[in-house]
Amino acid sequence: MTTYHYLLASQKFLLEEEPLEEVLNERIRHYKERNKEIDFWLVKQPAFLEASSLSKIKSQVPAKSVAIISTNEQFIIWLKLRLEYVLVGKFETPLEGIEDPLASVDLVA
Repeated sequence: MTTYHYLLASQKFLLEEEPLEEVLNERIRHYKERNKEIDFWLVKQPAFLEASSLSKIKSQVPAKSVAIISTNEQFIIWLKLRLEYVLVGKFETPLEGIEDPLASVDLVA
């Protein structure tokens, strides 16, 4: 089993209103300087929210959501301290009905 930690918010908030690109670029630079493998991913419309065990969390985020998913809990805590209006949590894989925890789903208009 793998434990994934996540930070969830609306796409508008996280991708347009917050300096997320700058924060993630700085973190990537930090990892490269220390020869550390990247352990986080940005996923629009995260598929893991489709798992029935996460239906309560899904109901708390806008339809157009984005997640930063990581195997590093401390990174998600670090992000949470820098951002407002986000939800954090974790899940373990495998999740029922979700083959790829880093996948995204398409919204039907």
